[in-house]
Amino acid sequence: MARLLQHWLSAPSQCSYLPDQLSSLEYRLMLDVSPEELEHLLARGWRRFGPAYFRPGCARCSECVPLRVPVQDFVPSRSQRRVARRTEGLRMVVGRPQVDAARLELYHRWHASQGAARGWPEDRIDVEEYYHQFAFPHPSVREAAYYDDAAPGGPRLVGVAIMDETPESLSAVYTYHDPDYHRDSLGTASVLRQIDEARRRGKRWVYLGYRVMGCASSRYKARFRPHELLDGWPELNEAPRWRLVWEPEEPLEVGDVVKRR
Repeated sequence: MARLLQHWLSAPSQCSYLPDQLSSLEYRLMLDVSPEELEHLLARGWRRFGPAYFRPGCARCSECVPLRVPVQDFVPSRSQRRVARRTEGLRMVVGRPQVDAARLELYHRWHASQGAARGWPEDRIDVEEYYHQFAFPHPSVREAAYYDDAAPGGPRLVGVAIMDETPESLSAVYTYHDPDYHRDSLGTASVLRQIDEARRRGKRWVYLGYRVMGCASSRYKARFRPHELLDGWPELNEAPRWRLVWEPEEPLEVGDVVKRR
């Protein structure tokens, strides 16, 4: 059973999604959270990094909306099918998260490329920080590592996706990848692989975190259709209400086909 160590609301600070807004996060520091208890939290809009569980607690903004993909209903767009074909040669290895020099070097290169492209602040995460954020012991945590076996010099680690597995879901926690493979859209490819893995494991949903339409690095989540959006922020003792979305809530990509019910 989960042990709650601390529960607090962070002070308002500049939003990492929308820089012109202030954001606050509601945190729960917890240990011994079972996969079933994590499922309960995910369904109510909570996310996890290590032992810290959080959700938005902003007073004047509601742009962050939890999004999940119903695995059996998902229909890839034409552009997503192209991404899948371009990356089908990458080998995916699913296991417990590892902390090593290759992962730290890849994370630093990816984050530096995002800093140059999107203005992200510098993040020189070290071994201890990486462990606590991505490899903290938890019965649900998994790592999907992607390798290019055809790379010069032998197999090359080109992407890492940290995810949580619960009885009914996979939850995409964090993904980073080699900026040299930017044209292969490894972020999209990783989500497609996780949806396939969830289907193979008999899961109902893949949670993609928060969709923020005003943020370029988050808006892509809405392209996985159909998807479900959470209404409001239910308390832990309240039943969540998820709304199924088939129609796109942003302009279609060229070649996209929308399946209707």
